[in-house]
Amino acid sequence: MSHNREFEIAFVGLKPGLHAFEYRVEDKFFTAYGYQDFNNCHVNIKLSLDKKNGFMQLKFDIDGTVDIQCDRCGNPLTKILWDEFNMVVKIVEEPEAMNAQEEDPDVFYIGKGESHLLIADWIYEFINLCLPIQNMCNPDEYGGPQCNQAVLEQLKKMEEQINNGNNPSWKGLDQIKGLE
Repeated sequence: MSHNREFEIAFVGLKPGLHAFEYRVEDKFFTAYGYQDFNNCHVNIKLSLDKKNGFMQLKFDIDGTVDIQCDRCGNPLTKILWDEFNMVVKIVEEPEAMNAQEEDPDVFYIGKGESHLLIADWIYEFINLCLPIQNMCNPDEYGGPQCNQAVLEQLKKMEEQINNGNNPSWKGLDQIKGLE
């Protein structure tokens, strides 16, 4: 990933205790990560970092919107994103070995010689975790003015063909059936 200093925290100079950071994430943030299934991203992130002796507790508060397409009708939808994610960052001698052994995805290890904490990958992951698995118009809007009526009519025709046994994709199987 490309290096972005905006999402880098110099924790060595921070005194023990609670520290607050705020970030604004928009479409340009995702260029380093390649194609995304959404656009028009406007997400605010409030990061609370509690620095302790030998470790840090991070709390990410995600709040914003993205535009996606409905999986059913293809029309654009605006989805509200909001969630909280917690991370524990431990400072150890051999971070690579510890990260390889760690089973908890909310625990991350960095070396004692590190001075900066890179949070861009976590922000990318947390925003994607806020997205729904299926993107659809609200059930009460299904078939309503927001839905693409042409697509819904085509889907209905295809469903009727399948239910009536008139599915053209099965047509060639009748010939094979007679060869038995």
